[in-house]
Amino acid sequence: MFQFNIRGENLEVTDAIRDYVEKKVTKLERYFDTPPSSEVHVNLSVYNKEQTIEVTVPMKNLLLRAEEHNTDLYAAVDLVVDKLERQIRKHKTKVNRKARQEGAPKHVFAEMERDAQSRLEEDDEEVKIVRTKRFDLKPMASEEAALQMDMLGHSFYVFTNADTDETNIVYKRRDGRYGLIET
Repeated sequence: MFQFNIRGENLEVTDAIRDYVEKKVTKLERYFDTPPSSEVHVNLSVYNKEQTIEVTVPMKNLLLRAEEHNTDLYAAVDLVVDKLERQIRKHKTKVNRKARQEGAPKHVFAEMERDAQSRLEEDDEEVKIVRTKRFDLKPMASEEAALQMDMLGHSFYVFTNADTDETNIVYKRRDGRYGLIET
C-alpha cells in the first residue's frame, strides 16, 4: 500500500489535486501481486506557467522515478504515470527474461518483493573471504597515495602516513574528488 508525500512549490496542493495524484499513482499497484508498502514522493511545481511533476517510488529492489513538464498539471500527472508504468513493465520483462534463462519460476517479479529480506539474511550468514593480499605499507603523503591509487586503477589505497606514521586510507568519492580515512 502506497503512502503519499505530496509537496508543492509555487503551488498550493488542493484536495482535488491530491486526490487525482493519489488515484492515478495507486493504479500502479495492479502490477504487483502483493502491493508494495512504499512511500511515494511527489513534488509539484509551477514556473513560468509550466507545471512540473516529479514522482519517486523507492522499493527494495527497484527505484521508480519519473518527471514530466506540461502546461496542464493533470496532463502532466497522466504522462508521469505512463512513464512509471513503462518502467515497471520494462523491469518486469527484464526480471522474467533473466529468470527464464536461469530456469527460475515464471512469476519472479512478485516473489522478488517477498524474498528480498530472506536473501539479505542468507547473505549475512555466508560471509566468505575469497582472496587475501599482503603488502608492506610504504610511508608517503596522502597526495602521493592518491596518485598511486589512480595509477593502479583502484578505488581506495592503504598506506602509512609519512607525517603521522599511522595507517590511512585514501579513496575516490562519487563526485570524483578524494577522501582520506585516518585510523
